[in-house]
Amino acid sequence: MKNQFKVLPQTPWTAKNFWSLERQPLCVLTISLLLLGFGEGLLLLSNLGSAPWTVLSQGIALQAGFSVGWASLLISAFVMLMWIPLKLRVGLGTILNTLLVALALGITTAFIPAPNDLLLRIGYAIVGILLFSISSAFYLTCHQGGGPRDGLMVGLCSYFHCKVGVMRTIMEASVCTLGFLLGGTIGIGTLLFSFSVGWIIQITLSLLKHSST
Repeated sequence: MKNQFKVLPQTPWTAKNFWSLERQPLCVLTISLLLLGFGEGLLLLSNLGSAPWTVLSQGIALQAGFSVGWASLLISAFVMLMWIPLKLRVGLGTILNTLLVALALGITTAFIPAPNDLLLRIGYAIVGILLFSISSAFYLTCHQGGGPRDGLMVGLCSYFHCKVGVMRTIMEASVCTLGFLLGGTIGIGTLLFSFSVGWIIQITLSLLKHSST
């Protein structure tokens, strides 16, 4: 926990431990993850390019000859293995991330129509990225564990003593480039996500830190 507090500020909704079921942290965690999934759904509906990790899944699936779903599962498993040397821990947030983000993503894409107008598509992408990033900061400050990629980001930031904006941008840009080289499809939404998500998370974390002191 001490290493994580160097990256993530302590907030009024910070939980006592990784598995506690306190009302305020649980509410913030649940709402944030649902909004995160909603934001990811809007980005998908914009049809301006998938998120970088999806691009990587596409590329691996094309090269290996299996589905994008299996590729995504393998990537998540590999990322979780990278948690071990960073001494990261699985928590309630890790489990709920898997369940609630997928739920919100599915509902969003099932019930919200995809826009045809280009300006509306760009609006979907921008709102989606903002929701994704801001919600990521809020759920991480519950200090109950992150999803595979968010946890890796926090662990690498703590290990290398660097800013979230820098590390997340390096991660997303690297994944995007590798996925593209393997045959994945990118678009303006992919690039916008890659180079903005980390900095929006960092700005949100900074604002939360100042508001909590």
